[in-house]
Amino acid sequence: MRFLVDESTGPVVARWLREQRHEVFSVYEEARGMSDDDVIKKAFIEDWILMTNDKDFGEKVYRERYSHKGVILLRLRDERPMNKIKTINRLLKDYSNQLPRNFVVVTETRVRFAQT
Repeated sequence: MRFLVDESTGPVVARWLREQRHEVFSVYEEARGMSDDDVIKKAFIEDWILMTNDKDFGEKVYRERYSHKGVILLRLRDERPMNKIKTINRLLKDYSNQLPRNFVVVTETRVRFAQT
């Protein structure tokens, strides 16, 4: 899969995704400081699934009506990289076919597909 990993999700997650043989663009590593508008536009234009911890992207999709190719919003109590990886690993094993073109909210215990 192709993931654009937002700065808030971090470089450790981006490296882990690459190790799992996914194609990854890491904002932290490759375009630090990029605006949220530019991040979501890049993800859409270049066909990336956006992975973020920043709930502002929910605003972009729902209120501002930005188009997307998939958004994974991590809403975790424990923001440490290893917990993010554990949660994402479970998500990918159970739901990988459903991620493109969906807005997905993920916690440590739940996965919710929101309507856009």
